[in-house]
Amino acid sequence: MRSQQFLESEWDYCLVLDSCRYDVFESVYDEYLDGSLERRESIGSSTPEWAYRTFTGSHDIAYFSGNPFINSLGIPLSELKWGASCDYDWTATDHISNVIDIWREGWDDELGTVPPENMTEGFENHQDAVEEAERTVLHYMQPHAPYLSRGQGGKLGQIKEGINRQAESDGDGGVVSKIGDTVRPKLEQSLEGSSLAQKAGLWLEMDPVELVRGGTRQTAMEYHEQNLRIALEEIVDLIDDLDGDIVVTADHGEAFGEQGVWEHHIETHIPPLIEVPWLEVDGVA
Repeated sequence: MRSQQFLESEWDYCLVLDSCRYDVFESVYDEYLDGSLERRESIGSSTPEWAYRTFTGSHDIAYFSGNPFINSLGIPLSELKWGASCDYDWTATDHISNVIDIWREGWDDELGTVPPENMTEGFENHQDAVEEAERTVLHYMQPHAPYLSRGQGGKLGQIKEGINRQAESDGDGGVVSKIGDTVRPKLEQSLEGSSLAQKAGLWLEMDPVELVRGGTRQTAMEYHEQNLRIALEEIVDLIDDLDGDIVVTADHGEAFGEQGVWEHHIETHIPPLIEVPWLEVDGVA
């Protein structure tokens, strides 16, 4: 299997679907888009790892980010207290010429995420950034939870608000920062080592009735596909207005019980997490 070669490949616009599994994408994409699809291998099993290993130089890119970990705030990933425990001394602004924080301006409080139509709106509102950059990335949060068919979300909202608070408090070494330094590593270590704890985190994003009826894996896969379809429907409308070579891919995949892993975690290089789609788009199906 070929490595993703995200920056080495030819494209003018790259549409990144956060956490998108290759097998689910392969099963539905041709209902929306025409093109040449490959299975490629991501170099990261989570967004922080993927970003750290992908963007190592200086890149003239307008990066529309629905994901709070890729932001213009200048906080190194290693210092983030919310949602990612890693040693990566990496900030997006050191490597990407222009990061547009759609995770801030396009956030939907009710849904607990950035819906795909808000990504389109942000893209349209910042055409000056697109014109000034050599290439453009639109990083959608879908099919990552929260699941839009449920109409509400939880964990991603906590990460977003936590990063915002950290940006405001780190200057004076506030109480939130000090507590995070103590509690976060212990909490995340327990999550990484426990399949049950990982599943419990996923249950927060699910409808209890559907969970009981279908089980965790089946219900999660159905939600994942629904989120992907919602994103692809918006992408279909967007690409008609794009002039250039377009690629649709993912930063990493999502695990639903394979090898005891649920969701996605840093440096967990199992097939469901590192096998991602690479679609060179010809047009709308």
